[in-house]
Amino acid sequence: MEFPCLFHHGGTRGVTGSCHQLHMASSSSLLVDCGLEQGSDAPPGAESAPLSFDIQGVRALIVTHVHLDHVGRIPALLAAGYRGPIICSEPSARLLPLVLEDAYRLGINRGPAQVARYLELVTSLIVPLPFEQWHKVVVEPGLECRIRLQRAGHLLGSAYVECDLLLGSINTRYVFSGDLGNGANPLLRPLRPPERADVLVLESTYGDRLHPVKGDRQQQLEAAIDRALADKGTILIPAFSLGRTQELLYEIEDILQRKALIGARGEASGEDPVNWSQLPIILDSPLARRITGVYRDLHEFWNEEARARLAEGRDPLGFNQLITVDSHAKHQQVVNYLSSTGRPAIVIAGNGMCSGGRIVNYLKAMLGDRRHEVMFVGYQVKGTPGAVIQAREGAEGLAQIDLDGQMYEIRVKVFTLDGYSGHADQAGLIEFAVSVAQAPHSIVLVHGERRAKVGLSRVLARRLGELEWATQIQIPA
Repeated sequence: MEFPCLFHHGGTRGVTGSCHQLHMASSSSLLVDCGLEQGSDAPPGAESAPLSFDIQGVRALIVTHVHLDHVGRIPALLAAGYRGPIICSEPSARLLPLVLEDAYRLGINRGPAQVARYLELVTSLIVPLPFEQWHKVVVEPGLECRIRLQRAGHLLGSAYVECDLLLGSINTRYVFSGDLGNGANPLLRPLRPPERADVLVLESTYGDRLHPVKGDRQQQLEAAIDRALADKGTILIPAFSLGRTQELLYEIEDILQRKALIGARGEASGEDPVNWSQLPIILDSPLARRITGVYRDLHEFWNEEARARLAEGRDPLGFNQLITVDSHAKHQQVVNYLSSTGRPAIVIAGNGMCSGGRIVNYLKAMLGDRRHEVMFVGYQVKGTPGAVIQAREGAEGLAQIDLDGQMYEIRVKVFTLDGYSGHADQAGLIEFAVSVAQAPHSIVLVHGERRAKVGLSRVLARRLGELEWATQIQIPA
C-alpha cells in the first residue's frame, strides 16, 4: 500500500453513512466523519451493528457536522475501543452530545446509568476547534499532519476539513467537503471555498440538479401557510431537529412580526383567512427544543442580520406564539386535539424523513383528512416514508402507506417548499471545486445517489476541460 491513500467506509452507495479514512502511514490514519447509513442505504440493524473496518492506528476522528449520517456510528466506534480525540468545531462540540444521547437512547440503550456513562465518555473525547485555525494532529519523524475547519454553511457548526499532510518532503492537502450549504441559510455565515486542494472529497447530494429559482423562500412559506390554513387544518412539517427546525422558526418569527406590524398600522386589505396573531406554532420534539436552546446560546456564530434582530429585542427562536411539547402524554393530547378540531396550527416535529419520531403519530392521525397538509422542506431519502408521501404531491387518487406495520390512506394535501435544501446544488458544488487557485490532482465524488454523482461528474468534467485542468474525477464503488 502506498501512502497517503484514502478508503471510504460509507457515503458511496447513497447520501448517508459518510465515513472516510485517510491512511497516512502503515500505523497512522485519520477518520473524517463516522456516519450512519439510513433509508434504503442501510442494512438491517444498522443502528447497533459493529464497525466493518479496523480502527487500529486511527489517530483522530474529525467531525464535519453532527447530523446522524455523519456521526451516527460513533457508538460503534467507541464500542470497538476507540479512545482518541473527536475533533469538531466549537458549536458542534455543544451539539454533538445532545444528538448522540438521543440516538443512543432510541437505538441502543435507554438505561439511565448506561446513557450517563456513554455521555461521560463522549464528552471526555471531544476537542473543540475554532474555525480558521490550524491544529496539529500528528507530529512524528517523517510525518506531520495538521487540520483546519472552515465554515460550510450547512448548519450551525458545520465545517469542511482541510488536512495538510507532510510525508517526508512531500506536502499534500486533502479537503473533505462534509455537507456544503446552499448560501440561503438565514442564520449562518456563508462558506468560503478552500484556497488549495490537491485531493477534494466532494459531496454530491444535489449533483444532478439545480435548486429552483422561484423568488424569496420566506414569501413562498407565507403563501403556503395562508393557503393551507384557510382549510382550518394543521400543517405538518417533518423536520430534522438540528438545522432545518431552527431555520423554519427563524423565518416564521419574521412572518409573524411583519403580520403584527401590518395589523397595527391597519394596512391589511380584505379578509385574512388566518388570524396570525393566534396561530400556534408547535415544536413537538424534546431534542429540537434542546438544540434550539443551544442555537440561542451560540448567537455569536450567527450572521450579522440574525444578530441584529437580537439587538432589536426580538427572539427569533423563542417568540411568544411558539409552543414546545415535552412529555409523551402532552404530545398525545396535542395530536388528539388537532386531529379532532378545526383550529389551524403549524406543527414542526421530527424526524425529517417520517421514519420515526413524533411526526409519525401526527401522520397516523391526520393522513386520512383532506383538511391537513404535509409540507416537506428537505430531501427525502428513497425508501423512507417521507419519500412515499412526497411522491403523492399532485398525484391523482388514493394511496396507502405502511407506518409501524399498519396501512394508512393518504388523503392530505402534500406540498414541497423549494429553497429549504441545506445542500449546495450542482452549480454550488462546481463553484466550490473550481475556486481553488490550482487544479486539484483528483476530485472524489461521495455522498450522493449514483445518478447525482454521474450527473455532477459530467458537468464538472466539462468545466475542468474549459479551465484546461488535468484533474481526475473518481466515483468510488
